[in-house]
Amino acid sequence: MMTKNKAIMIGAGLANMAAAVYLIQEGRWNGNQITFYSLDDHGSNDGSAANDAADEYWNKNHPLENTKGFVARGGRMLNYRTYVDLMDLLSRVPSATEPGMTAAEDTRDFDAHHRTFDKARLMEGGKGILNAGKLGLNNKDRLKLTELILMPDSKEEKLDNVTIADYFQDDPHIFETHFWYMWETTFAFRTQSSAQELRRYMHMMIYEFTQIEHLVGVNRTRYNQFESMMLPLINYLKDQGVNIILNRRVTDFDFKDTPMQDEITVTGLTMTNTETNEKEHVDVDDDTAVIFTNGSITDSATLGDYNTPAAENMDYGAAASLWKKATARFYNLGNPDKFFNDRNASEWSSFTLTTSNHVLLNEITRITTQVPGNALNSFLSTSPITPLGHKDVNMSIVVHHQPHFTTQKPNESVIWGYFLYPRRRGEFVQKEYIKMTGKEMAEELIGQLSKVDPGPGNIMDKKQEILDSIINCIPVYMPYASALFNNRAKSDRPKVIPQHSTNLAFTGEFVEQPYQMVFTEQSAVRSGEIAAYHFAGVPMAKLVKNKRYDRDPKTLAKATKKMFE
Repeated sequence: MMTKNKAIMIGAGLANMAAAVYLIQEGRWNGNQITFYSLDDHGSNDGSAANDAADEYWNKNHPLENTKGFVARGGRMLNYRTYVDLMDLLSRVPSATEPGMTAAEDTRDFDAHHRTFDKARLMEGGKGILNAGKLGLNNKDRLKLTELILMPDSKEEKLDNVTIADYFQDDPHIFETHFWYMWETTFAFRTQSSAQELRRYMHMMIYEFTQIEHLVGVNRTRYNQFESMMLPLINYLKDQGVNIILNRRVTDFDFKDTPMQDEITVTGLTMTNTETNEKEHVDVDDDTAVIFTNGSITDSATLGDYNTPAAENMDYGAAASLWKKATARFYNLGNPDKFFNDRNASEWSSFTLTTSNHVLLNEITRITTQVPGNALNSFLSTSPITPLGHKDVNMSIVVHHQPHFTTQKPNESVIWGYFLYPRRRGEFVQKEYIKMTGKEMAEELIGQLSKVDPGPGNIMDKKQEILDSIINCIPVYMPYASALFNNRAKSDRPKVIPQHSTNLAFTGEFVEQPYQMVFTEQSAVRSGEIAAYHFAGVPMAKLVKNKRYDRDPKTLAKATKKMFE
């Protein structure tokens, strides 16, 4: 272990902010020993008024006509039982909105008063709300899932470069079950995603078998992910004297030359000031650790507006480009192309819809028979649309508890939705989702709701009234939203502390950690925690303990029973 006295953070997302908090609280560092260089101060956990988002790096070159309303590129569902490192982190910083509470207490207090219970998890045209509690599995499905769940960690490499479709190649039936539709849309898996990652989810989220149709295990923050998770961290770190330098894109490393050429020691960083477009260089001395978030699922994301589709940004990704520079020099730092060179496996389109009244919200409440409060409703197609000839989910929406933003007015509603397969065509707007304007996405949503509307009176009767109420509907294209699930081998991601590294650590969702599943906030925080403990000389035995539910007999028994319903 090579302890350091200072740290440079490349990227200011959740993982590196977690590292900074642990360096200060467990490593006993002063805040002024830590410096961030980053494009923004939120990573993938964003959320803001649209006029603020329009000024972001990732949309500067595409000025929009309409910057009213609110926007979040994605959203986070939490789970206390599994996200133990995240909740530990949030327990260490004050809430940004609730005086006298930590960010963890804030979330637990809100969640205790607004429990998730989704009564309309799956809906289908002509059938309305489906009985999603009936998973629809047959014996072959159960056998293949059981084999995945019981596969020991020592055998996981058997799933190197095996897709979910490969794993179930003799069992295509599973892809037309309620189980798959819910798992696919809850966690954003695709058939071409990694079977290795699916196995990890089966191990760590096995208890979701018994409750996935209602999402009762889901916990939510009081407001959007930025104001309830990132802002408390930002405020705390600034109060501690941490230096957060934004609008910086780090573009290259200087590495120490050594006789064996396998020692990984960063000696300098080259970066671009994205406001001035000037090059800058920072020297890295022997006392400084470099903690690098080596990939982002929202890199190269773009926004549109009510009358403009989100343009495609073909940038490989700021973080991944820098990661690739490192892999060109060293052999044991993974393979970024597996994650950032196959958009067909990773791209999404999402939208954030803001209305000036509650007409749409009330219609959704009537159709789904539930009040707003973080339900995840997915709309099934009525005709085959997958390569296997199966029906699949057209779109999914989340209706948050209102308000979802602290500056949201009482009369305003905010709804978020996404298309997991943006190249598919709409049923009500005859375009690929990726090519739709915000208005067209809203029209597609109204159409999908009309298919499952039990009446009396159909939502289509209020279509114009709803459209007139829309302040904005902002489409977002994210080429790498599911990149962390892309098919891979274990060696395609670097370890948090790679072999032969003296001062470079990797954090975030594109690092290899034992047992951890990505896209959960949990793994991001834990990677930052590990990096901080390593460089501060804190024993790894002090890491937050993670329970293995895949080894709990009661949990396994309940899951087995559920598979036969």
